[in-house]
Amino acid sequence: MNQTPAADTGFQIWWQLMRPHTLTAAFVPVFLGTALAIAYTNLHISLFLAMMIASLLIQAATNMFNEYFDFKRGLDTEKSIGIGGAIVRNGVKPKTVLYMAFAFFGIALLLGLYICTASSWWIGLIGIICMAVGYLYTGGPLPIAYTPFGEAASGFFMGGVIIYISFFIQTGFLSQSAVLFSVPIILLVGSINLSNNIRDRVGDKEAGRKTMAILIGHNRSVLVLALSFVVSFLWVIVLVFTELGSLWLFLSYLSIPKAVNAVKGFTGKNEANPSEMMPAMKATAQTNTIYGFLLAVGLCISYLF
Repeated sequence: MNQTPAADTGFQIWWQLMRPHTLTAAFVPVFLGTALAIAYTNLHISLFLAMMIASLLIQAATNMFNEYFDFKRGLDTEKSIGIGGAIVRNGVKPKTVLYMAFAFFGIALLLGLYICTASSWWIGLIGIICMAVGYLYTGGPLPIAYTPFGEAASGFFMGGVIIYISFFIQTGFLSQSAVLFSVPIILLVGSINLSNNIRDRVGDKEAGRKTMAILIGHNRSVLVLALSFVVSFLWVIVLVFTELGSLWLFLSYLSIPKAVNAVKGFTGKNEANPSEMMPAMKATAQTNTIYGFLLAVGLCISYLF
């Protein structure tokens, strides 16, 4: 008897719906932005935790909106790769997924109110913009995910803005160092999105999407991915000469093998079989996680010497 993912029950269904492998795109920027702030002020643990939880909730809600709207547009089936599958495999009602996404947004808003009272109400406006981008990524009349701007939107708002907010709520200002340290994270978070679009290029094209991967083709997309990795690693040399620079930042180079695996995993693969590229997409996400985490750890170690 064949067994499908429909055998998943209870917590596992909801956990997969949140697409946990993507949540590091929220964790890393908050962790790094907070680590940068430690150089200028004492750490406010409650603000850090509120920001971390709110960012994870927004990322998870964005994934749920993706699940809901892709189902409504007929893009997801039981055989689709890389989705949570709660609707098409586990029989969860679409409205339940939608309501849960809004509930996550609601909790994030409450946490945002606390963050605003402790920092600035301008943070609330920026947070609402980020949430709107999360919804409009697959929702609305012209989803961002259907355009060539998905990588730029996810990279800037998740990789950049979250770092800036995490830094600002601790210090009350935004430094040049925070902006410079955000550059590689913007590239790597955008690369997670690009890897997803490379994997799904054939199916997305049939569905009418016009992602960057569709417009420039598989081989050029893999080249863009590789260049993003190269720039990110070379950028560490730039960071060493900033105000917060330290040789400990080169700890991030321990993620290079994952980047190499990602590029190799996409090279020469059968585009009609996206499951072959799942390990490459996983390696891309791991590159961001390891790189960003070790960059922050390098910063923290440098503060001790």
